[in-house]
Amino acid sequence: MKYLQKICLSILLTLVISIPLFSQEVSFNNPIAEQRADPWVYKTGDGTYFLIATVPEYDRIVIRKAKTINGLKDAEEKVVWRKHEKGVMGHHIWAPELHKIDGKWYIYFAAGEAENIWNIRMWALSNSSEDPTKGEWKEEGKIMTDIDSFSLDATSFEHKGKRYMIWAQNVRGGQHGTGLVMSEMQDPTTLKGPEVVLTEPEFDWERVKYNVNEGPAVIKRNGKIFVTYSASATNDNYCMGLLWIDEDADLLNINNWHKSPGPVFYSNEDVDRYGPGHNSFTTAEDGESVVMIYHARDYKEIQGQELQDPNRATRARVIGWTESGFPDFMQKKGD
Repeated sequence: MKYLQKICLSILLTLVISIPLFSQEVSFNNPIAEQRADPWVYKTGDGTYFLIATVPEYDRIVIRKAKTINGLKDAEEKVVWRKHEKGVMGHHIWAPELHKIDGKWYIYFAAGEAENIWNIRMWALSNSSEDPTKGEWKEEGKIMTDIDSFSLDATSFEHKGKRYMIWAQNVRGGQHGTGLVMSEMQDPTTLKGPEVVLTEPEFDWERVKYNVNEGPAVIKRNGKIFVTYSASATNDNYCMGLLWIDEDADLLNINNWHKSPGPVFYSNEDVDRYGPGHNSFTTAEDGESVVMIYHARDYKEIQGQELQDPNRATRARVIGWTESGFPDFMQKKGD
């Protein structure tokens, strides 16, 4: 009897040791927010998530906060700033991003003029409160660039003690569309220069209806700095490309940058995902899983002009990593 017990125990231990252990899968109750485009999620050190995004009325800036990513879905939304009735910052309030720099909150956003709605430039707000949904947001003015032209989608990141900004801008004028430009920053609202063009629309998938490179987002991993960006019109042709550079290289030397020849994330009718793009990155509650926050529609056909369709929704998905250390956006997989 004892011999049989030993055999059974041995078999059980063998089975337990040979079975791979899997951590609980991170899943999301998508969409995280209906009718919220260009989403940006900021996670604080205590694990609080803040969601800021474009509203379809293009008239205000809103923030949600929650202790989990799924919690953002039903979180109360706070209006922290509204457009001006006339003049600058009076129309097309687009793509706000929330950053905490040197203990102070900043919002970068794009805005047109009430009387000239396509005269879009980048602007900044600041807030010294501990909680960005509270306190007073101060207008810091326009982000001044070397070329005074259509510009939007500013993002900021720190690397090796220096802070940089990447944004989208029409640098060639006319119908050339927008490319991505980068500069070192003197302070959170001032560019130091030089201003370097990282990418312009050159491939067919970046030039559907409009010539567009916009919506940059930065993630550092595996010895590289990756920059995702969005391309083409904001319909089902909207998609994401990828730039990367070695973390020890000179970031302002364009020859050190590489660009994917094809999109890395795009429409997939099998999972009802159309026009995915304008993403940001955060980490899941486990502190390890990298989560991509992005917008997409769940239908292809749009009535009228793309920007008048309100149904770009904020979604979340965990991304993987290839053996060579590159992000795997898992194009064939649904959320």
